[in-house]
Order: sequence, then structure tokens, then C-alpha cells
Amino acid sequence: MKEGQKLWTRNELILTINLYYKLPFGRLHRLNPEVIHLANLIGRTPDAVAYKLVNFASLDPSLKARGIKGASNTSKLDVEIWNEFFNNLNVLAFESEKLLANTEHISIEQLNHIPEFQLIKEGKTREQLVEVRVNQSFFRKSILASYNNTCCITGIQQPELLIAGHIKPWSVDKENRLNPQNGIAINALHDKAFENGLLTITTDFKIKISPTLFKQKKSKSIEDYFLKLDNQDIILPTKFLPDMEFLKYHNEVCFKQ
Repeated sequence: MKEGQKLWTRNELILTINLYYKLPFGRLHRLNPEVIHLANLIGRTPDAVAYKLVNFASLDPSLKARGIKGASNTSKLDVEIWNEFFNNLNVLAFESEKLLANTEHISIEQLNHIPEFQLIKEGKTREQLVEVRVNQSFFRKSILASYNNTCCITGIQQPELLIAGHIKPWSVDKENRLNPQNGIAINALHDKAFENGLLTITTDFKIKISPTLFKQKKSKSIEDYFLKLDNQDIILPTKFLPDMEFLKYHNEVCFKQ
């Protein structure tokens, strides 16, 4: 460590990894307004925050699998925080959002744009509802960031039309509800088809359309919106590639053969 530098704290690193999940890979740089904002919040320089973001990128297994390297001198604490966060997202996603709200001096409801009229006034039920909404928001942000706000099926880039879909359904796998490798950015129509097994994504990242649709009486809409997509490559995310085991589950259990 250079003279005059201060050690990073656990809270600073938790806030930085929270931001890592929400940023596209190409925006982990010092000129990004979100990087500058976090730097100001924690009393660091944008360069220092950007460097930590790249450190975390070097620990991201999906980037390693693609041969993409980040910084080479991550600290022991960087590795500990990455492992803690990555392996315990169901707890730490919400904890990091609470920490960010406290640092911003606003409520977690305000941070996540949850209107008061959608919540009851107080009590455990309210806390549970807030946690669910915050976690859903965190998952959506991490998925859309990974896919650069782009539908993996069609290339649509209008966020209002995109859904952060689960590969292995929310109801089936509680432990991986927030895992970005269990998510895809997908438009609402194809999300519904994916959810109902009318299309799947193979382990080599190709779209596969269900025989159910091929057997239907042909219509131009089914041909244009589904059949033409069969065997095409999806648009891959820049980080957090879909996990092979989740894709296999969808292929074998959810997909209508």
C-alpha cells in the first residue's frame, strides 16, 4: 500500500460489489456517473472505485470462463467479500441495499422506488414485503446490466419491454432466486413462452422451439415470432453467463418436447 492510502473497509467493499452487480461490464470505469457517485459517498476517488470494480470482475467465474481478466492484484478481503456475496446473495443483496440506503440517508423504500401506498404501515408483513420487492429489484438490475438492457432472444433494447426471467423457476429453487446466472433478459412475449416450456435455451446457448408450436396449424405470427427463431444463437450477456445446470433443468423439465 502506498503511503497515505487507507485500507478499504468491509462496508465500502459491500457497496462496491453491490454496484458491480448493477453495472454492465463495459461501464466499470472512472467516468461513469454511478461510479463517481459511489466514490463521493464513501470518500474514495472514482479511480479507486473503478479499480475495485475491475478487481471483482477478475473474480467473476463467468468472465474467467470466457478468458476475460480483470486486475491481477486483488486483496484477500476482496476475495472474501466476493465469495461471501456471491455465495449468499439471498441475504447479502438485501443487506447491501440497506447499507446503501443508510449511506445515502434515505429509506430503502425510497432507494428502490417502492410507493408507500403499495405497503402496509408497519409490522413484520411490511418488512417481508419490502425485502421481497427490494430483492426483485436487485435481481432485475443485475440481469439487465449483464445483458446490456438487451433481450437475449430478439435484441430489443427498451427496458420497459424487458423482464428479468428465471431459468430455473422461482418457485422451484429458493436458493438461486437472486443468482444472476439463473436469469435472462427477455421480452414479455418470449418470457411467457419460456415460462410455459414453449421455448428453451440449450446448453450451447441456442434457442429451441417446442414441437408443440411446430405441430400447430401454421400462422404468420407463430412463424415470425417463434418458428424462425429455432436454432438461432441467443445474445449472450457480458457477465454472469447462464449456468449450465439451470439450462439443463429447463431443457429437461420445463420444455415441452
